[in-house]
Amino acid sequence: MKKIIVLILLTIAIKGSAQNSKSIFSKDPIINLENWQKKKIYFGFFLGFNSYDFKIDYKVMETDPRYSSDIQTDSNMGFNVGLVTNLRLMEYLDLRFEPGLYYANRTLRYPPTVGFDSPSDAVRDVNSTYLNFPLLLKFSSLRTGNVRPYLLGGVSANLNLSSNAKSLDDNLEERFRVKTWTTNYELGFGIDIFSEYFIFSPSIRGQFGFSDELIRDKDPNSPWTSNIEAMKSRGFLINFTFH
Repeated sequence: MKKIIVLILLTIAIKGSAQNSKSIFSKDPIINLENWQKKKIYFGFFLGFNSYDFKIDYKVMETDPRYSSDIQTDSNMGFNVGLVTNLRLMEYLDLRFEPGLYYANRTLRYPPTVGFDSPSDAVRDVNSTYLNFPLLLKFSSLRTGNVRPYLLGGVSANLNLSSNAKSLDDNLEERFRVKTWTTNYELGFGIDIFSEYFIFSPSIRGQFGFSDELIRDKDPNSPWTSNIEAMKSRGFLINFTFH
């Protein structure tokens, strides 16, 4: 009896999988949600992962032996979650607003040549909790069956809830500070996959900071910040969107 039940379940699963494959990737697919993207406006949500680091520009490098080596940034995997509002402008062009919560963690490792008294002084953890507000243009290709690739590009603003910008302490008290608001440009690509009931859209995107976000220490000769001309965030984002 159990074997019969298992056989029936396997048959149903294989049949369902075959139908789903036919409806999406076969040469003669069943067109799903044919008129969905003709809507003027529609909504969704996304989940994903990120990896942030810093692009650091220096004031002095070769002329001062203390700063002859770069500061190293260790990137750790973070996560993203947010909402999507899509406004159709024309057949192949959409305007998207994707507010989201991004958690990121980076570790700065200063070179031994800086000459810190303690090894712990050469390491600074930078935890960031961003509220990200991107405004993006989506350029879609011609739909082929149930698949439609697209490109994304636009600008965004990040509100860093973990910036420590208002703190009076600085690196002497082991407090690394960055600015609360930063601006970025974003570029990426993705693909819309039309299933029977929803659209699944995996995408890959880069986020690149426009402006310096470092808050300098009170000491103008601070070994942590005095040699940094500019510090800008860079992010690699992988999102899975559902409409």
